[in-house]
Amino acid sequence: MTVSAEKLALFRAAIGDIPCHDDPKLLDAKSKDYYWYSPILKAQLDNHVGQLIVLPRNEAEVIAVAAAVAKLRIPLTLRGGGTGNYGQCVPMEGGVILETTKLDRILEISPGRVICEAGARVERVEKAVAETGQMLSMFPSTKRLATIGGFVAGGSGGIGSLRNGMLRDGTNITYIRIVTVEEEPKIIELHRRDILKVQHAYGTNGIITAMDYALTPATDWLHTIALFDGYDRALDFAVEAQAEGVDAYLMTVVERRFARFYKRLAAHFPQDRDAVFSMVAPGEAKAFTARVAAHGGQISLSKSLHDMEAANLPPAWECGWNHTTLQALKHEPGIWTYLQVAYPRPFDPALVLRQQQRYGEEVYFHHEMARIDGNIQIVALPILRWSSRERTYEIIREMESLDGCTIFDPHVITIEDGGMKEIDSTQINFKKQADPHGLMNPGKTRGWTPEMAKI
Repeated sequence: MTVSAEKLALFRAAIGDIPCHDDPKLLDAKSKDYYWYSPILKAQLDNHVGQLIVLPRNEAEVIAVAAAVAKLRIPLTLRGGGTGNYGQCVPMEGGVILETTKLDRILEISPGRVICEAGARVERVEKAVAETGQMLSMFPSTKRLATIGGFVAGGSGGIGSLRNGMLRDGTNITYIRIVTVEEEPKIIELHRRDILKVQHAYGTNGIITAMDYALTPATDWLHTIALFDGYDRALDFAVEAQAEGVDAYLMTVVERRFARFYKRLAAHFPQDRDAVFSMVAPGEAKAFTARVAAHGGQISLSKSLHDMEAANLPPAWECGWNHTTLQALKHEPGIWTYLQVAYPRPFDPALVLRQQQRYGEEVYFHHEMARIDGNIQIVALPILRWSSRERTYEIIREMESLDGCTIFDPHVITIEDGGMKEIDSTQINFKKQADPHGLMNPGKTRGWTPEMAKI
């Protein structure tokens, strides 16, 4: 579906002087995110573009946009920094793209919390709270571009999840303010567990305009690489370190075959060793080094962020999570895609070795130490040598049926098929309240059906 020129002209007249653009090149750029990590999504989404992009500068202008699209029944797709991986900000039915990046005020910083508008870049928020001696409880590896609201609407966890859990875990976010999409938009404020009505909903059920976020005391983490002769030894070290409560903000186990993608780290991550990338508390440095040695490893690098930057070396957070996929695609474009894997508890490193043997050069592994509901959960974002859709799903079925893993499919656009694995009735019920005409980000949730829309 595309919206008629007449409707779009009425929309522009209704929103007055709110910045609005229809340049084809700009629309093409703003209709994309990092879905091209998946050849399956690239084929599905490349030709979908919006018809207008609007950039409200404050909440009053968001309300005006919401009212106009509701009255004219125009599809509305939200966009932050465009760093998602699943086509969350791709407009499947044309219409209007609302970019939030002009809503970027930091409203309040207090001990343990920051309140800001949804379009604030994560890195900018990070710098602001650093001036008060605090830091974010977690952040995405794409923090330079990602917006805080986009991370909340499309993400699950990231750097810091080892220490502070996932976004949904209860304290990382406790307040979200949204605008409803109806003829007379309302403001709804969600608190504590109610934020789950819109967290990880892909912008399908309300326009997030502001939110709070957890802060922790600032720490000058040491960006550390530990090398091991054997991926099982690296995994054993990381698992034991977590079980014994090592104070780390990040711990990523990366097998040696990734070394060729990390050219700036060639002197510290050779191709004949497996690595553990960590952000370790300075007070733990001596004990951490001894622990590595006890597992037969050695520290090849340990520097503060300032010293990493001075040496032109990437921070540890750019060596794990989905930045590994980005590094592989930079050096070998078109060759790789990826999977998202949660391993059964208790974690067994021997299972990973069996998978390495089974897939050989087809799959390269790296594993993240995270915490869900207070418990350690090992996840992986292995890169997969692309051959076909059929082979990709054959590997997914094998990992689930043979290995007991849970795959969060990164090759689909719907919330349920990718992250949640089931339809979230709470989010759908809230959509009936916040987006009664079903205009927001159509096609991204299977839980909403056309007959639910208010006439």
